[in-house]
Amino acid sequence: MTTRSDLRLGLTMFAWRAALQAQNALGDPAARVLGRGPNTDPYRRYERVRASGELVGSRLGVYLSASHGLVNSVLRDTRFGVQTSSGAGRDEWQATSSSQHGAVHPIEDSFLSLDPPRHTRLRRMVAPWFTPRALRDRTERIELIVTRFLDELAGRDRFDLIGDFAVRVPIQVICDLLGVPDAEFPKFVRWGAIVALALDSTWTLTDYRQLRAALAEMSDFFTELVEYRKTHPGDDVVSELVAAERAGGDQLSVPDLLATVELLLVAGFETTVNLIGNGVLQLLHNDDARHWLLANPDRAEDVVEEVLRHDPPVQYTMRISHQPVSLAGRTLPTDTPVVLLLAGANRDPSVFERPELFDPTRANNRDHLAFSAGIHYCLGAGLARIEAAVALRALFERYPDLRTAGAIRRRRSRNIRGVRQLPVTGRAVRAGQSALPA
Repeated sequence: MTTRSDLRLGLTMFAWRAALQAQNALGDPAARVLGRGPNTDPYRRYERVRASGELVGSRLGVYLSASHGLVNSVLRDTRFGVQTSSGAGRDEWQATSSSQHGAVHPIEDSFLSLDPPRHTRLRRMVAPWFTPRALRDRTERIELIVTRFLDELAGRDRFDLIGDFAVRVPIQVICDLLGVPDAEFPKFVRWGAIVALALDSTWTLTDYRQLRAALAEMSDFFTELVEYRKTHPGDDVVSELVAAERAGGDQLSVPDLLATVELLLVAGFETTVNLIGNGVLQLLHNDDARHWLLANPDRAEDVVEEVLRHDPPVQYTMRISHQPVSLAGRTLPTDTPVVLLLAGANRDPSVFERPELFDPTRANNRDHLAFSAGIHYCLGAGLARIEAAVALRALFERYPDLRTAGAIRRRRSRNIRGVRQLPVTGRAVRAGQSALPA
């Protein structure tokens, strides 16, 4: 049923899209980036922004940067944050916030959209699950997960790389982390895709309705899980957070608990599935890189770093000035939004030689900003790296001659860049066979 709030939001989104289209036609840099078609190559547009200067203004009331130095600096600058001086979230400037959804939102209500001190306290609650030691302990389990899913593909010479493999790996890892049964896989996949699309700058009223329904389902599901873990604790993040919430004091409120758990699901799934998919796509299109990986399977981590630099899952983020700031020769008033083009900064030729080339042997590929920087550096970056490295290494060892076998379908989102469908074919090698092509 369409409500008055739906109609108001629909009119707001219509006006926003109309403004994007009008300014895009006039060559506005922000409109060209945020209003482009989802299948349009974004990197040429990022290059135009960088060519226009370190910091580029827009008629939409924002600034943009694709300069590695400036983007890196702003991400680490305590004069910037993700909230305005009034405490509003970073998406308020787009006038498309889903704050009326009536349920906990994994992005807007979590520490991802908070500044210190709340951000610091909430992030600290889950940080122990993502330390290098904790991740080392999980690596063997991830290898078993990847091997199991590849074994299940045995005998199939054609499959969808995304739906049959790339999606399944991070969802299984997240289910293990949250302590939920495998039967919840389909729900998690659907919720993650819907919330990821809602991060886009031109989502529709239909997208909003799907988001509202998904958020309600997520909140109900995790509320029940939290209640269950109060009497049936396990070795998982939810049980740990429930114990902290029950300890009282300044630990964790129920809404904060739900938002944190939902964030782990959405961020942990969407980033990693697109990282794996983008990595496979690069290796399918680059024989030299694929042969290098097959010859150096212990260097899969370098392939992952170059994917993160060359075609990252998250294309841009935003920071808001907390006070008047002088930046690149401009004075930015308080509450000025700055769109930081992470993917554009990762191809800054002043930092990366011949940045348009995909080269896993690149000496400085770890200097990318795919996981942001500063206090909002992605908490799950280490986990995503391990999952992607294990998945890419094992996949191409098993299918060294893997190749595309049909039309590739990309995700609709402009910010979350990834592949939705990637049909592939190849001959699986048996254990003990050489993975190197003849």
